[in-house]
Amino acid sequence: MESADSGSQRSDPVKGDDTGPSFVSLPPATPSRYESQKRRDWNTFLQYLKNHKPPLALSRCSGAHVIEFLKYLDQFGKTKVHVAACPYFGHQQPPSPCSCPLKQAWGSLDALIGRLRAAYEENGGRPDSNPFAARAVRIYLREVRESQAKARGIPYEKKKRKRPPTVTTVRVDVASSRQSDGDACNVGAPSVAEAVPP
Repeated sequence: MESADSGSQRSDPVKGDDTGPSFVSLPPATPSRYESQKRRDWNTFLQYLKNHKPPLALSRCSGAHVIEFLKYLDQFGKTKVHVAACPYFGHQQPPSPCSCPLKQAWGSLDALIGRLRAAYEENGGRPDSNPFAARAVRIYLREVRESQAKARGIPYEKKKRKRPPTVTTVRVDVASSRQSDGDACNVGAPSVAEAVPP
């Protein structure tokens, strides 16, 4: 009979008579809300291409097709966008209902494009041929943002980035800061604490 130290015995992770490291497979981690939404959006876009007349292969998809998809999604929108002839054009809180169309909000479209852009590359697409990153798509989104801002009376302002505080470095000339005896600092030279503002 062999001893447990010989290393010839195998441990059984189920029974727990472990003589060495055991590996228990864990269930796959639940995807984040973002990852789940990205997967749903990607599948929706692929279904749109499949139902396109004529059906369209992903490799043939361009920025124009992406814009067509975004316009198609407007029919499912929930954001009231007033037309120029509407008396409530430019009002944030209209006093009564109107017959203006419901559309996808600009912020929703912008977030959707971001997720689809990432999904395209995660699914083997090359960044240089990503139709969701096309200039035409960026221009379309900017036009949607501006027109909805006017129609709804909501100014969209670019968020200001917080810049990290700048650090000032001070160069100290060691040779000139030493006194004649060589081991004391020059009293007249500024210290680093004095040179760096609080």
